[in-house]
Amino acid sequence: MQRVLPLYRQGDQPSGIGELASVVGNCEMYGTRPTRPSFPMHTTLTTLIDRLDSPAVSGTDVIRWGCPVPSFGDLSSARVATLGLNPSNREFVDESGDELQGAFRRFHTLASLGLRSWSEVDARHLRLILESCRTYFLGNPYDRWFKRMEQVVAGAKASFYNASCGACHLDLIPYATARKWTELTIRQRSSLLSVAADTLGLLLRDSQVRILILNGRSVVEQFQEVACIRLDRQQMRAWSLGRKPKPDVMGLAYTGLVHTLSGIRLPHEILILGYNHNLQSSFGVTNEVIVAIRDWISRAANEAAV
Repeated sequence: MQRVLPLYRQGDQPSGIGELASVVGNCEMYGTRPTRPSFPMHTTLTTLIDRLDSPAVSGTDVIRWGCPVPSFGDLSSARVATLGLNPSNREFVDESGDELQGAFRRFHTLASLGLRSWSEVDARHLRLILESCRTYFLGNPYDRWFKRMEQVVAGAKASFYNASCGACHLDLIPYATARKWTELTIRQRSSLLSVAADTLGLLLRDSQVRILILNGRSVVEQFQEVACIRLDRQQMRAWSLGRKPKPDVMGLAYTGLVHTLSGIRLPHEILILGYNHNLQSSFGVTNEVIVAIRDWISRAANEAAV
């Protein structure tokens, strides 16, 4: 492997962000690790909140009354992270576009924190936001999206839903938008990528993440642009998606090792594993393809001994 340098379930009785139960389990690869109580994310979160009022975010369709989402799950204990583009609007609203309330709420908003604007945020509000991120999979996670990813991270002997198995999800842009990423204009996407360019590096710099899994071609392309790197690419025939009478969509695997992101030096090298199919939206992604991707991740993780 070539080294790359500088680069719902809307459950019957959801717990919400205020009624969470502990999850106990075993993780063969990583074992159980206590959460670090002083994980240094307050400064990063403050920066992300400040950027909500920046000119670059204005006019980008960001849901500005919703908090930034630095992570889905406990980044402080995760050794495996998946990467997407930005949070879905469904993390904040229901099918009718109304703000999620009570036990169905996933993340905090100005209303849930009792704030008129983000300029009123104090340390207590920061703790509440970070707690909703840390305990995301113990409450009312958006299972329609994450259950497929759970199959993939299992290849690295990790899990979102088992607290002892160290997996979380990150996004290149930690701000939910009212419309899907593909529906935003080129200018809006460019503005968001610019304002959030260093976010992933800041988060990974203070983490234990050793494997970063990129979900889909768009994520791979934007990651390479933000990180100023080029990942190795390999055709994977077992991942091909049928498009008869048109030609099949060939599966592609991406690999690399990074120790800096956006000029931010990381405490250790991170193995990058990506694939071109978006598991949630690519037409024709079968369970067989997902299993093949999972098995490839398992082999790659074992070969890299991370």
